[in-house]
Amino acid sequence: MTDTNTSPDTASSAVSSPNTGPEPFRFTPTFDVLEGPAFSRSFQVITLLTVLGSGYWLLNLWQHGEFGGDTGWNGLRNAGWFVMGWVLLAWTAWHVVRSCVRLDAHGLHQTWIWDKHQSLDELAFAKLLRVRGVEWLIAPRFYTRTLAGKFMVFYVIRADMLEECRRLSKELEAFRRL
Repeated sequence: MTDTNTSPDTASSAVSSPNTGPEPFRFTPTFDVLEGPAFSRSFQVITLLTVLGSGYWLLNLWQHGEFGGDTGWNGLRNAGWFVMGWVLLAWTAWHVVRSCVRLDAHGLHQTWIWDKHQSLDELAFAKLLRVRGVEWLIAPRFYTRTLAGKFMVFYVIRADMLEECRRLSKELEAFRRL
C-alpha cells in the first residue's frame, strides 16, 4: 500500500528546506560598526618592554660569550634557539600591538596572528569574561560558540564594545531559551 499524500517532489523539498534547523540569531548593534584595539595600551607597553628587555638580555649574553665562548657568528649560531624564541616573542608582540576587534551587524572580527571571524547568525552561546579591577592588564574576553560547537575568543577593551558584547550575550541567551 502506498501513501498518496506525499510525492517524491514534496519529500525532497522538505529535506532541502532552509527552515530545517534552528532560527538564525539576529542582533542589531547600537552603532553600525564598533572598532577598536583588542588590548589595552598598558598591556601593549608591558608586552613591548618585555620584548625589548629580553632582547637586551639576549644581546648581553651573546656579547659576553655565554653561548659557547665566542662573540662572533659561531656564538650567535650556538644561540640559535634562543634567538628564534625571541623572534617568536617579538612577532607575537607585534600582533598584540596591531590587533583590532570589530563588531557589526554581520559578526565579530579580530585581526590577530590569524584573523578570527564569527558570524552572528551561527552563534549558540556567548559570554563576556572579565576580571574587574585589572582590565588594564588582563583584557576582557568575549567567548563565543557556534551551533556546530566551534568556539572563538575575542579580546575587547573599549567600554562601549564591552557593553554591546554584554547586550549581545543576554539577547542570545534569551533567544536560545525559546
